[in-house]
Amino acid sequence: MQLHNAPLEQLQTWEAELSAKYTAFKDQKLNLDLTRGKPSSEQLDLADALDGILQGNFLSASGVDTRNYGGLDGIPEARELGAILLGIPAANVYAGGSSSLTLMHQAMMAAHFFGLEGSDSAWHKAGKVKFLCPVPGYDRHFAICEQFGIEMINVAMDSNGPVMAEVEALIKADPSIKGIWCVPKYSNPSGVVYSDETVQRIAALGKIAGPGFRVFWDNAYAVHDLSANPVQLLSLFSAAQAAGTEDSILQFGSTSKITHAGAGVAFMGASAANLKGFQKVLSILTIGPDKVNQLRHVKLIPDATALHNLMQQHAAILKPRFACVLKHLEEAFGDNDLGAWESADGGYFISFDTRPGLAKEVVRLAGEAGVKLTPAGATYPYGKDPQDTNIRIAPSVPTVPQVESAMQVFVLCVRLASVRQAMRA
Repeated sequence: MQLHNAPLEQLQTWEAELSAKYTAFKDQKLNLDLTRGKPSSEQLDLADALDGILQGNFLSASGVDTRNYGGLDGIPEARELGAILLGIPAANVYAGGSSSLTLMHQAMMAAHFFGLEGSDSAWHKAGKVKFLCPVPGYDRHFAICEQFGIEMINVAMDSNGPVMAEVEALIKADPSIKGIWCVPKYSNPSGVVYSDETVQRIAALGKIAGPGFRVFWDNAYAVHDLSANPVQLLSLFSAAQAAGTEDSILQFGSTSKITHAGAGVAFMGASAANLKGFQKVLSILTIGPDKVNQLRHVKLIPDATALHNLMQQHAAILKPRFACVLKHLEEAFGDNDLGAWESADGGYFISFDTRPGLAKEVVRLAGEAGVKLTPAGATYPYGKDPQDTNIRIAPSVPTVPQVESAMQVFVLCVRLASVRQAMRA
């Protein structure tokens, strides 16, 4: 379907044909959901051995009775697991509860209200606080900033990650910019893996930024590869050590999409100074994390080999779902300009761009036909996509036949919205 220079009569014919197909889908009363990147039940089943794995032995190898209070850092064995995930020394890892999002919120709170380098370093004391947000990005990151009243500034992404010339120029010009959000591997939703040069330039931002600047490095998909030979992400920790900027970075990860999503272990990686500042605040909030659950995870995933084998099982479940999405996009839009997308080698999303001004309409049409999509605009701060183009597709939860049905509806809605737009032009 080529809309360029198509006569009105042809557009009217296409619109009638597509509308008839759309009505037929509506009549099926589908109820399909492509909204969020959650593990499927099949994936959750992979970690069911967590139940009962301790067999009544709650003593860790390091001698910690995990049933008791204390151990604010997490048990040493869990910190070792975090070190594998984050690619940093265990001494620089904090092991907490089930959610890395919680740790990001707590770290933001600590930096904003209390200061990670003493009370005088609290961001709010400097007045207006701003954050850089590579877009399209993760809506929950943006929600954290919005809750704290932190102004968000859009930064463009390309195939290497955030456009660093833009990032560096903004930071040099404005010391009120206190941080940047990053999803460096299989970025949500585009699937981009940051290039080595981008990682090195991000590591160096602490040299040109104002006081208190922090990189929030959300490496949520560090081991979520779909390819047998995945692109390797350069270690931000090593790059920061080389640049002498270790205090400017905070790294996050978790087992949430590795074991049981609602009952995993989350990790923060940071310099000794950052950990000290963070834990000073955290010690008022809690006496210690769920160490029993940490021990369960260490038993299930004792080393890097066990982690790799488990993630291969995840990949085997996810690959057919992603392949189904990509097949439909290629067949429908591979020879025209009605849509563009990025094919990720891992993670949980596929980012799709409609023609300008159509994302909200496509989401509306799909919803009325029984296919729920993440709201258009969610991948931008304040829910405002300037071009109204980006749609995040999350195919992990539905079965492959359900993804097949959902994508049939999706491509139809993109075509229908595009033809109707062309008719109005």
